Amino acid sequence: MLKKMISAMTLGVAVLSPSWALAADDALTAIHITANIPNKQFHVQPRNPDFGRDEVMHYDPVKNSLSFIRQTFDVKNTDGSIHAYIQEGGAYLNNGRIDIPLGVIFNGVYLNGTPQEVVDDASSTPGTQAEMVIRPIGMPVERQPGLYTGQFTVIYDAVPRASAL
Repeated sequence: MLKKMISAMTLGVAVLSPSWALAADDALTAIHITANIPNKQFHVQPRNPDFGRDEVMHYDPVKNSLSFIRQTFDVKNTDGSIHAYIQEGGAYLNNGRIDIPLGVIFNGVYLNGTPQEVVDDASSTPGTQAEMVIRPIGMPVERQPGLYTGQFTVIYDAVPRASAL
C-alpha cells in the first residue's frame, strides 16, 4: 500500500511539474516606464473636460434670443504669450437654410480667422484663468423654427517671448 501511495505521489508530482514551470513563465512581466516632465509648459484646458461635446444654447421665445455658453479655461505658457483664432474663420449655427452668426470671445478678445493675443506674457507665464463666451451675434427678425447646429475649432498658439536686444 505504501508503494502504491509513493508511486501515485511521484506520478502526481511528475504531472504537475510542467504546469508549475509554465505558470512561472506566465508570472514574469517586463514593464518599461518613461516619464518626461518638460521644463517649459504650455496648455489651454477647459475646467470641464467634457466642454465642447454637447453644448446647448437655449431659446427664449419672449426675447427671441439664445442663451450664452460660458466656460473657464486654465491657461499657461512659460515661454511667452498665447494667441488664438477660429480655424474656419468664423462660427455660426445653421438649420440647413439660415445661419445665426456666433461671437466667440476668449479672455475678452473676439476671435476670428486671424491669430491674436488672448493672454499676455506676464499673465500666461505663471498661469491664469480665462473665460470663453459663445453668444449669438444676431437672430433672424422673424422666428425661424428648426434645429440649429454648429461646429468650429479654436486654435491656441504658444507664442515665444521676444528677446530684448
